[in-house]
Amino acid sequence: MTNILALIPARGGSKGIPRKNIRNFAGYPLIAWSIAAAKQSELVTRIIVSTDNEEIAAVAREWGAETPFLRPAEFAQDKTTDLPVFEHALKWLEDVEGYRPDIVIQLRPTSPIRPHTMVDDAIRILLEHPDADCVRGVVPAGQNPFKMWRFNGEGKPLNPLLTVDGIAEPYNAPRQILPPVYWQTGHIDAIRESTIANKKSLTGDVIYPLVIDPKYTVDIDTLPDWAKYEALVYSGLEMVSPGAARRPLPETVKMIICDFDGVVTDNLVITDQDGRESVTASRSDSMHIKKLREMGVEVMILSSEPNPVVMARAKKMGVEAIHNVGMQDKGRVMREILAQKNVKAQNVVYLGNDLNDLPCFEIAGWSVAVADAYPEVLRAADHVLTKTGGHGAIRELCEIILKQLSQKENTNGS
Repeated sequence: MTNILALIPARGGSKGIPRKNIRNFAGYPLIAWSIAAAKQSELVTRIIVSTDNEEIAAVAREWGAETPFLRPAEFAQDKTTDLPVFEHALKWLEDVEGYRPDIVIQLRPTSPIRPHTMVDDAIRILLEHPDADCVRGVVPAGQNPFKMWRFNGEGKPLNPLLTVDGIAEPYNAPRQILPPVYWQTGHIDAIRESTIANKKSLTGDVIYPLVIDPKYTVDIDTLPDWAKYEALVYSGLEMVSPGAARRPLPETVKMIICDFDGVVTDNLVITDQDGRESVTASRSDSMHIKKLREMGVEVMILSSEPNPVVMARAKKMGVEAIHNVGMQDKGRVMREILAQKNVKAQNVVYLGNDLNDLPCFEIAGWSVAVADAYPEVLRAADHVLTKTGGHGAIRELCEIILKQLSQKENTNGS
């Protein structure tokens, strides 16, 4: 049997995004996405996370990786390269366990969005080419290096970065006649152990490509990157996930059911000295309800909240509401509503934010969470909105469904 080790490097000293490797990304710790890619491989035989941080190690174990050692601090600095990290891990495994893999897979946590077969595709390329030292994931380059320049300082001439045989001035040439170029990504490297041990390199001399669809190009360095790529997760792109596969929006939607607290409201309550409670909500959430009703989509509220504010707000929005439902009864009541209205669960969208909404998520054809939903709800959702509860989340969902209805009308009319 070929021993194939997935090694995931995850140091604890991230400065750009504190605690980056265990921060929730689309409902799961960032490191869980790389662990999932290794776990779902048919060929990987062992998964280890190399970290200097016990908190990261604990999360890694929770999601299915081993952490048999903590990485020494000298191999976890800002300027530490990958090679000493891998050399340390392999030496420890051989010295302590007598374990020596044939192939080592590097899965960087900062490139969490991967196609389902990526890991095994890289391994198979390496196995099929005995001359290969490693396989590296690449995508078509967004910028062409033949049109780049070496900068020698202000007031000094530029020099072309690269030359091309047969083309005198590649920087003036059409892109179509220049050699194709590819950019390496952080998704995956498949490396022979002998390349690391004998050539003291993570690539060696003979590097084969695994060409990756550029829509998977992800490298998280900043918080804006984080939000941008979370949106990609919820776009419906097929990818490896630590949880269940997310379902697409049903082709036919007949009903939207919304929780109240944390969805219609911002989940806060104002209490006066006499114990009277009031909540805040967004007027914009009512904007599209009449139009949806005209197009055959009913909107209603299903809430555990006993306060009559639920009915008052529902009346103002022009929707039906059922409130004071037991915390454990929302799923049962939802089924009863669908039976009474003769609506199939597969044609229902449910919008929630907290744990008592999860039974409704299991029933609905499409489950949606507000942006500030509880982590377990974010994990279970098919889609996560950009808006938080009480700040236009319902309007955002209505606009998603209206867009689909409009596209269907245009298609049917053409």
